[in-house]
Amino acid sequence: MDDLPPVIPDPIDFDVIRALVGADARVILDIGANNGWHSAQFSRMFPQAAIHSFEPDTRAIAKFRERVHSPQVVLHEAAIGAADGTAQFHISSGLPPDIPAEKLAQYAQGWDQSGSLRVPKAHLELWPWCRFEETATVAVRSLDSWAHEHGIGAVDFIWADIQGAAGDMIQGGGETLANTRYLYTEYSNKELYEGEPNLPALLAMLPGFSVLKRYPLDVLLRNVALTESI
Repeated sequence: MDDLPPVIPDPIDFDVIRALVGADARVILDIGANNGWHSAQFSRMFPQAAIHSFEPDTRAIAKFRERVHSPQVVLHEAAIGAADGTAQFHISSGLPPDIPAEKLAQYAQGWDQSGSLRVPKAHLELWPWCRFEETATVAVRSLDSWAHEHGIGAVDFIWADIQGAAGDMIQGGGETLANTRYLYTEYSNKELYEGEPNLPALLAMLPGFSVLKRYPLDVLLRNVALTESI
């Protein structure tokens, strides 16, 4: 991975996303939307865009509906995976030991940010406070099937935060991703969840994309065929 850009230690600057994608973006996908914070940001950043958000955890869905009221945003209560159907979703719980007291009320039903279609693996060792004691059956859509159903052609930007399941998203979304200009997704070079691709494997699954910026656990990619060289 010597030809990759160096890791940027700070979180991604949303101004970078807006400058790349353009204020006239038409379609944004927020996959693994959790409480809707990013979807709300995207609705302000891209006032002309239809924003489609995906979230399977019922606790996060309730928070999303409390936070997001923009008519631009459509919430789909499903996970994005390799194929349509249902699957067992591994529900995260527990609380970080250093969580500020003022945030405790936000997690009255436990930690809802690490649930996954994938079975937790190294995650259990790195964050032992985060437990996965229950599963729930959730709806799963492949990206391509969903896009065909909703008449989605070109996609300007995808934000994917799906806890080790990025490989499944790519497997079920080849056609949609080929029509996506920019993709921001998680990666880990440790197998936090069973079957999670590391960064080289993830990039091998996306041969039409190049790395724009690399962060400790996230990567910003551009579709070479659909974007200008930067």
